[in-house]
Amino acid sequence: MNERKRKVKVVVISDIHLGFVGCRAKELNKYLQSIEPEILIINGDFIDIWQFRSYYFPKSHSKVLEYVFKFISEGVKVYYLTGNHDEMLRRYSGLNLGNLELEDKLVLELDGKKHWFFHGDIFDVTMQGSRWLAKLGTTGYEILILINKLVNFFLVLFGREKSSFSQEVKFATKRGVKKLHNHETTAVEIALDEGYDVVINGHVHLPCIKKIETERGCVTYMNSGDWVENMTALEYNNGEWKLVWYKNLIFPETWLKVEEEDLP
Repeated sequence: MNERKRKVKVVVISDIHLGFVGCRAKELNKYLQSIEPEILIINGDFIDIWQFRSYYFPKSHSKVLEYVFKFISEGVKVYYLTGNHDEMLRRYSGLNLGNLELEDKLVLELDGKKHWFFHGDIFDVTMQGSRWLAKLGTTGYEILILINKLVNFFLVLFGREKSSFSQEVKFATKRGVKKLHNHETTAVEIALDEGYDVVINGHVHLPCIKKIETERGCVTYMNSGDWVENMTALEYNNGEWKLVWYKNLIFPETWLKVEEEDLP
């Protein structure tokens, strides 16, 4: 591997949504090209089976798969944890193919602390109640992403900054769901019951690292965000987690060449 790549002990990404028009696969490819992880955890919604279209799977999406399999062939341990958008794979949970493991959840001990990884959709009332309603909302979000792309095209054309009203709508919706059903608090309470020190989720597309204190104890809660709008990952090195934003990374020019998509 290239020595200029950043060596990272653990990398967590989630909510990539390959096969979805809003997936930022080109940016993810550049990020994957820049790291040399020991462990890669894909925390759900890697392939968007809900929104999958046989006519839409651009080269950049395929390239993401190539990078993941490249990691596996080079000895990187890859854990694929299922989410609601790739829930069809849950029937194969427990599958172990050398350096690739498919699971619904994962517990790892890192530097003496127990880490609990799972996608987080089990706490979402829209998933627990009406699945058709959740899928309808996803379709609406896809349309909003397309409209947002069109608006941004004209904003750039007239020298204005890009806008992300689709993100604002989605964040507002997710905040309401989280507040109503105490997503984070529920995860922390279960973690305390099981003796976990850290909880890592995806699903809500709200990247964060925070300590949540209760009367029973303190747990670190983290969310790895997404690769639709935030473009974030969690990285663990030397006993410390950090939230990495794609927009803050600098890539050597030689790493920026990614195959162009067949479709816009």
